[in-house]
Amino acid sequence: MSTVIKPLVAMFAVGQVRATPGVLEKIDEDDFFNCFVRHLAGDWGDLDEHDWKANDDAIEYGSRIISAYDDRRGNRFWIITEADRSSTTILLPQEY
Repeated sequence: MSTVIKPLVAMFAVGQVRATPGVLEKIDEDDFFNCFVRHLAGDWGDLDEHDWKANDDAIEYGSRIISAYDDRRGNRFWIITEADRSSTTILLPQEY
């Protein structure tokens, strides 16, 4: 039996994607990729209801989008897409 993989349809443009040195050093590569895909699909990770709604509104109205995730070792990281959709940065909270 084969598995059918559906293509990812991003909910918004991400522009140039950047990762900070801290993320590249500390975050598991598979977790990094999987969470980036979640961000593109509108799964904002570990945010409260208010921030989740703000991101949903940001897609419609063009504001900044921020997601928060933990990798398998418990390291927290953020993914931030700028309001103008020119870039997306993956960073550790302490690098903000």
